[in-house]
Amino acid sequence: MAQGTLYIISAPSGAGKSSLIQAMLKTQPLYDTQVSISHTTRGMRPGEQHGEHYYFVSKQEFETMIEQDAFLEHAEVFGNYYGTSREAIAQVLATGVDVFLDIDWQGAQQIRQKMPSARSIFVLPPSKEELDRRLRGRGQDSEEVIARRMAQAVAEMSHYAEYDYLIVNDDFDLALSDLKTIIRAERLRMGRQKARHDALISKLLAD
Repeated sequence: MAQGTLYIISAPSGAGKSSLIQAMLKTQPLYDTQVSISHTTRGMRPGEQHGEHYYFVSKQEFETMIEQDAFLEHAEVFGNYYGTSREAIAQVLATGVDVFLDIDWQGAQQIRQKMPSARSIFVLPPSKEELDRRLRGRGQDSEEVIARRMAQAVAEMSHYAEYDYLIVNDDFDLALSDLKTIIRAERLRMGRQKARHDALISKLLAD
């Protein structure tokens, strides 16, 4: 069976990364594509399910997993741990399913070191003005918060060249088409096609 591909997707807040991933998933069957489910030590919120939104574990469990090098990447955010399990990702990829991981550039660097076969995609907004408009459009942040988010966005965007692919999300439908094209092209790579069509190739080349 062909091995699935791990896709790392990063972008500054407001670039539309999450919307692109969700729209893409609606066009892909579950047996082809899934989103990575992270481990976390934070409490379960109403409506959340273990194994669907996160794998909820204790701080002690998480720290034991760190000691065992069980994570492709992990970070502490506001006193809670978040991490991507190496084993959980490997199990899904082994079934031929592609996995999408929504993560920042720092996490992406950790994962590339441990899994060089992963493919990475960076999503850019079409302009600073449009990014500012999108952040303001949420209507929930003060000027100070927006200024801080914009400064953080510029710092994040400076890492775009570390990625394999670059998508500019100006026209959403076109950006979504670009994302699906990347997936399609990766599935047509020789290694995956040889594994997928091994029986056919053997018959075609038989005397």
